[in-house]
Amino acid sequence: MAKKNIFFKTLEEMADTIVETVEFFARGVDDLSNVGEFAKAMKEYESQCDRYTHTMIIELNRTFITPIERDDIMALTTALDDVVDEIEACASRFEMYQVTDKDEYIRLFADNLVRNSHQVKKAIYLLTQKKLLAIREPNIAINELENQADDLLRVSIKALFAKEKDPIELIKRKELYEMLEQTTDYFEDVANTLESIIMRNS
Repeated sequence: MAKKNIFFKTLEEMADTIVETVEFFARGVDDLSNVGEFAKAMKEYESQCDRYTHTMIIELNRTFITPIERDDIMALTTALDDVVDEIEACASRFEMYQVTDKDEYIRLFADNLVRNSHQVKKAIYLLTQKKLLAIREPNIAINELENQADDLLRVSIKALFAKEKDPIELIKRKELYEMLEQTTDYFEDVANTLESIIMRNS
């Protein structure tokens, strides 16, 4: 791998890790019998993404010529890392709050995040192939998924207040729903960063 391509290679690795992380999360919320192990495994994914970010910083400091603007590489790296940070933070709440019961709305959020992760991976691989205009298709899909998550948040919180009588449980679930919706906002940040790269390089 030529030095100039280490950036694209690392972006692909980050995109692959996001898919793995989100798919693991989706499986995890289907079986919350051991939230401690679930949170620990999610932390490993988050640490892996941090290592990729560190690689990017080192290579940006070493490399004079980069395949796209240095600021764009750093902005995209940060946006991808933020996705994993937020979903790991969600997983840690399951352990902190000892949430062990399945929840249909958390399952629906997880499905949304899985679809988001595959669209981000598609977009990143199009970027590394320099197929910039083609990135618009997954970007539109990411924006639509974020809108769906907004709707899901409203429905889930309305249902929560209608059904949940335990105020502590209500607080826990409401925070989880809001954090999961926030994760879709971070996916949209990735799409927005990619859109800026398209505009500057097309």
